[in-house]
Amino acid sequence: MAEDFILEMKGITKEFPGVRALDNVDFKVRRGEIHCLVGENGSGKSTLMKILSGFYPHGEYEGTIIFDGQERHFRNIHDSENAGIVTIFQELALIPELTVYENIFLGHEIKKGRFIDWNETIAKSKEILHTLRPDLDPSRKVKDLGVGLQQIVEVAKALSKNVKLLILDEPTSALNEDDSENLLRIIKELKKRGITSILISHKLKEVIEVADTITVLRDGKMVARLEDRSQFTESNIVRYMVGREIEDIYPKRKKRKFGEKIFEVRNWKAYDPRLNRYIVKEANFYVRKGEIVGIAGLMGAGRTELALSLFGNPLGYIVEGEIYFNGELVKFKSPSEAIKSGFAYLSEDRKALGLILNFDVKTNITLAGLKQLKNGLFVNENEEIVVAERFKESLRIKTPTVEQKVMNLSGGNQQKVAVAKWLFVKPKLLILDEPTRGIDVGAKYEIYTLMNRLVEEEGMSIIMISSELPEILGMSDRIYVMAGGRIVGELNREEATQERIMHMAVDY
Repeated sequence: MAEDFILEMKGITKEFPGVRALDNVDFKVRRGEIHCLVGENGSGKSTLMKILSGFYPHGEYEGTIIFDGQERHFRNIHDSENAGIVTIFQELALIPELTVYENIFLGHEIKKGRFIDWNETIAKSKEILHTLRPDLDPSRKVKDLGVGLQQIVEVAKALSKNVKLLILDEPTSALNEDDSENLLRIIKELKKRGITSILISHKLKEVIEVADTITVLRDGKMVARLEDRSQFTESNIVRYMVGREIEDIYPKRKKRKFGEKIFEVRNWKAYDPRLNRYIVKEANFYVRKGEIVGIAGLMGAGRTELALSLFGNPLGYIVEGEIYFNGELVKFKSPSEAIKSGFAYLSEDRKALGLILNFDVKTNITLAGLKQLKNGLFVNENEEIVVAERFKESLRIKTPTVEQKVMNLSGGNQQKVAVAKWLFVKPKLLILDEPTRGIDVGAKYEIYTLMNRLVEEEGMSIIMISSELPEILGMSDRIYVMAGGRIVGELNREEATQERIMHMAVDY
């Protein structure tokens, strides 16, 4: 009996200026399965799904798409959604000021004559949400929901469109552990209801947990299709993804003595007038020269707020307390003052806050340190190219040229550009906020290796904020745990475990 494939993509090839993103890819998905698509950043995963969703219309690629038994020529996303293919992208497409029910039916409103039938819209929204999250009130505004609930609203939107194939692109990258588990449970429930899912994820533990089939892409080609669960191991998947073995995800650290305290925070508070509450309360901590200090905690614990309040307070919190940097009492009135002093901050949101996507690679790399490149009033463009090329080589940024727009790079390579921007200003202290969010295991390893080199060879100090406990444990020399805006515990590398960190994070 022939296998029942809901989707067959045959000989898919897609080229951009200077690069072949997909090279004769065959991709098949069985009806009713959870099919995981994995690969390094730049391997072609998102491009393949954008072709399937109609984002890249028929005629802009070579190859054939057969969906639900018919050859398809999708001209746009509307065409693919009409066929039953719905994509939930990593950047959620919700309107914060609208209610849950307005977002669920946005673009395909339920009408009575010429007018929207709001009673039916609310009733249908409740019906859909009952199967996903019964306690979610559809009249709440999206802006008042956490990221986990917003993801559920996105799934509800898909169900309202009579979805047959649901594509989820890195759906848990911004979620905490509980919200991630809840979303994976929902994906399994949808499978029981006959809905096919394609899951793109860099979190291999999640992939192994839910996948029926795993397809691996590398450099625009399909290199493996894994269907036997005995093949579903992290080491096996990584080997296919990167084309080599990575024995240790976290590179080994040299044992060494740390230098003097380079940074110390005493009795630090931050009050957010918009929320009318303290978001950081009585924080006390320090960082030594050449040390990686991890800051762990659940979503909403105040980690990013602490970092921003210290880094020149760009959001205008009302702050109290003392900062000692290089042994001196300092007060940064702006991020630019912090940068001049040797303090840098890599944002967790590289696309909105870390990079200017419409600008090219060289401009993004040199943006924070343009004064170093000026001859009088003008920037020395030749020197700018030399600097950008140096970082391109040293950080292994995959781009055909440093004049390529950053928006055309993969997530991992965008992150490397963001890191390069701060390395160019040669900081003494660097805060890395979720430095590996949304990037693959190979790129993660390169970021970790770079962090080790910066502290071991160049004497830099690093504060790393991360929601991934294995990352905190694998990279930190010491760990502070935050909860409810407070630093509630400190652990040495040797004594830290996931259980101890979580115990501190929830029992404050």
